[in-house]
Amino acid sequence: MLRSPTPFPPLDAPALTPDARAARAADGRALGSALASRGVDSVVVGWVDNAGLARVKAFPVRQLEKVAAWGVGAAPCFDVFLVDDGMAYGADVPGPTGDLRLLPDLERLVALTAQPGWAWAPADRWTQDGTPHPGCQRRFARRMTEAAAAQGFTLRAGFETEWVVATGDTGLRFPTAGPAYGMQRLVDLSDYLRDVMNALDTQGLDVLQIHPEYAPGQFEVSVAAADPVGAADAAVLVRHTIRAVSARHGLRPSFAPVVTPGVVGNGGHLHVSLWRDGTNVMQGGPGPHGLTRDGEAFLAGVLDALPALLALGTPSAGSYLRLVPSHWAGAFRCWGRENREAAVRLVTGSRGETGHAANAEVKCFDGAANPYLAVGGVVAAGLDGIARGLTLPAEVTADPADTGAERLPASLMDAATAFDRSALLAAALGPDLHAAVAAVRRAEAALFATATPDEIADATRWRY
Repeated sequence: MLRSPTPFPPLDAPALTPDARAARAADGRALGSALASRGVDSVVVGWVDNAGLARVKAFPVRQLEKVAAWGVGAAPCFDVFLVDDGMAYGADVPGPTGDLRLLPDLERLVALTAQPGWAWAPADRWTQDGTPHPGCQRRFARRMTEAAAAQGFTLRAGFETEWVVATGDTGLRFPTAGPAYGMQRLVDLSDYLRDVMNALDTQGLDVLQIHPEYAPGQFEVSVAAADPVGAADAAVLVRHTIRAVSARHGLRPSFAPVVTPGVVGNGGHLHVSLWRDGTNVMQGGPGPHGLTRDGEAFLAGVLDALPALLALGTPSAGSYLRLVPSHWAGAFRCWGRENREAAVRLVTGSRGETGHAANAEVKCFDGAANPYLAVGGVVAAGLDGIARGLTLPAEVTADPADTGAERLPASLMDAATAFDRSALLAAALGPDLHAAVAAVRRAEAALFATATPDEIADATRWRY
């Protein structure tokens, strides 16, 4: 079994001190007063579970001082919730006992434009002893970011969000019949899309673009890159915002990997760039298309770990109905400059802007992914590639389906098996989080083992 030499930050950390709690309480008191003066009376704190579903707890804004210091309770068994709200069981996964505390990240707290009277903050999960929960997915992304910093690197990341919007509470009827990328589709829903953009902008997210996508009723929005944890926070907030704006327009969004079997699904493509001393190391070097040695090694590490990474970024039974050749889904374990069929697409940017624009896109990830797990796993794999001095294989410049390129795992169980065998991800995630993710993947693979594509789509369409 491959052993990674990459050092990752320890899982254990000091407990919150009384002074730290007092400081958090003071910040919560000030923020609560400011929010109340703006008409906010309710706060929601949330996390994303290992099935990729956003879970939440809410409280009155007057409780923010206490919640900032002591959190809100949430059972550890949520670590093994499935997409259907069932649970995975086993000796090495959380059971019905115990409790955790959801502590809001006050620096990321934001009033929700499309939900007047509400504010939202992402939560870190802590034990009742005041130490970080080893199964906290958000902390995993932060630990991997810290591992990069310890080696002198910073990262910029961003998720593309694709969704299909429908009308009514039942069935699948689209509010527009406009063509893919067509102006007609934008005209049909111009007020809706403008409200999405304005809500995101008001909440501090810098919208780069929004457009009709390929599938019927499908759209995509991209926001500016951030640090890995910030990028995952933004991905969650974007989806919450789209849901809220959709509800106000009488629409229903789906972020599921497959909405209609046989039709292009919803990707959750992850863009990432690596920097050292303020310089983007994905350009200006001697490697392919200007990659530096560190930039190439980072991408080679991601490519090397990609079969196991599917368990983090392509984690649903429905994911493998989307991950098919010749659908721009990235079904092959290869890379290429601007190759939209490769799992890893190198984006150099136009001549003159490569210094800030060069990045890599992981195309095989989709809307079922927990973004914290996805970005944390990619950072871990990239750092491992640097530590091992990996180089990229030959570039694929055509449709990899025509070149004999290696297919990525074609089922959730195959991805789960690759994940189980990855010493790299086991070391990066730690035993608790690794075991919980593995249990959820195996349980969901068994849940849908005999289901037809239509049954999988029907069961998951409105869950994500």
